[in-house]
Amino acid sequence: MLILALDFGGTKHTAGSLIPGERQWRSREQVFSPPGADAHYDLETMIGLARRLLDEVQPAAVGVSFGGPVDFTSGTVRLSHHVPGWENTPLGGILEQKFKAPASVDNDANVAALGEYRFGAGQGYQSMLYITISTGGGGGWILDGKVWHGSDGMAGEIGHMTIDPQGPTCLCGKRGCVERLASGPYLAQDARQMLAENPEDGQTLLRLCAGKPQAIDGRLISQAAEQGDRIAASLLERSAWALGVGIGNAANLVNPQRFVLGGGVTKSGAGWWQQERSAARQTALPEVQFDIVPAALGDDAPLWGAAALAETLLAET
Repeated sequence: MLILALDFGGTKHTAGSLIPGERQWRSREQVFSPPGADAHYDLETMIGLARRLLDEVQPAAVGVSFGGPVDFTSGTVRLSHHVPGWENTPLGGILEQKFKAPASVDNDANVAALGEYRFGAGQGYQSMLYITISTGGGGGWILDGKVWHGSDGMAGEIGHMTIDPQGPTCLCGKRGCVERLASGPYLAQDARQMLAENPEDGQTLLRLCAGKPQAIDGRLISQAAEQGDRIAASLLERSAWALGVGIGNAANLVNPQRFVLGGGVTKSGAGWWQQERSAARQTALPEVQFDIVPAALGDDAPLWGAAALAETLLAET
């Protein structure tokens, strides 16, 4: 018996198969989406990837992590903020038809939260918020040992918590969101603009991108900051501060035991973590106790959470 775990990301897609109860993938593979990919391309790519991994074996259940708002009860994708064409797609139903097995679909942050709670840094805790800061920014709550979706399935959207009402406009239309100030693509976008305005402050960044600002990404910004680049350092400081303020506000509001952070931006080094923890502590009330730790499962947290969704489906049948 095999279960199938799928992780639809903003720029990459991962599939894995494993035997229920085991903690080692039978097979696992990841592919990247080309620029301009749409929902149809991503869906067909993932189905093809899954079929290769299954090698004609029918899965007993399918668990799915999706990078965008999802109606968990129906398995319907509401939209993707990064890939066009996903609006109101019945992803769960499509996968059930393709693989002749029950499927459970949830937002990637919720699924990653479940993965960390079940298998990673959330083990032993009954309340936690998982936060991912990479292509975008989102969160997933575990309260009393269960994923908390909220009344409309939108709980945990810390990426669109307003930190600076006068800040730059986010893709959601609001200003100064955590995602707008902290996520990788926006860091790169702002780095290019700052380089155009003050190239003397970003000489290290210019050297690392070989004089091609369009090549700048979060990884290059982290490298440049470590080497003292002023533009890169200021952007990472802003990123850590914005996320820390968001965490401190979430701690005041819900008072979870632990915050678990994943995603590419969280790999920006010790200085980033120190700034983020400091901002969180300064924002939270002194009486509110919590800790902030890196995700134990790394980039695989959504995939392991998808496996947990599939295992839950089997337990319910």
